[in-house]
Amino acid sequence: MLKKERYHAFVAYFSTHNPDAQTELNYSNPYELLVAVILSAQCTDKRINQVTPALFDRFPDAHALAASTADEVFVYIRSVSYPNNKAKHLVGMAKKLIEEFGGIVPDKVEELTKLPGVGRKTANVISSVVYNQPAMAVDTHVFRVANRLGLTSRATTPLAVEKQLVKYLPKETIAVAHHWLILHGRYICLARRPKCEECPITYFCRYFEKNYRAEEI
Repeated sequence: MLKKERYHAFVAYFSTHNPDAQTELNYSNPYELLVAVILSAQCTDKRINQVTPALFDRFPDAHALAASTADEVFVYIRSVSYPNNKAKHLVGMAKKLIEEFGGIVPDKVEELTKLPGVGRKTANVISSVVYNQPAMAVDTHVFRVANRLGLTSRATTPLAVEKQLVKYLPKETIAVAHHWLILHGRYICLARRPKCEECPITYFCRYFEKNYRAEEI
């Protein structure tokens, strides 16, 4: 199957079966999502959703967070991965958000990455989820699933994966495709043992073609 055909099949399937895919992080405004995404690095969304209610209650906006200290923030996020660094990043992010952006979460990736704790992946999440921009955030799930499906080829870095996906996906699907790939990787296309026997899209999956159809032959 040609790459163009794989992309067509990918978009066709998920547009039909999960057209409104969304992040599993709980949030009610751009500030809360930004905090949640920073916290979610190398941590599960489930864990972050357990932590953020109390965190947002204590620090409801960037001003409250900026007026705090990393030590105080740490108390609320101690159960997430790398809490010390993330506490420092959150306070630094809030201060810079107020100083440079008036407390308003920017929509451009280039501006978002100026904030402490915000890398390209986090910036792309905010840009696509909050502002519906055609930005593709590449985490470990997106990286793995895009490669296994055959949507990418010889892409060895997150940026290379991002560029290929943005190049071939229809512009209007890029933001939601990010969630399609993440959710498929989280529940079906697992890292160590993908559930190919349960997967509904093996008919266009390169990994399945190589590892299962070859066995049938």
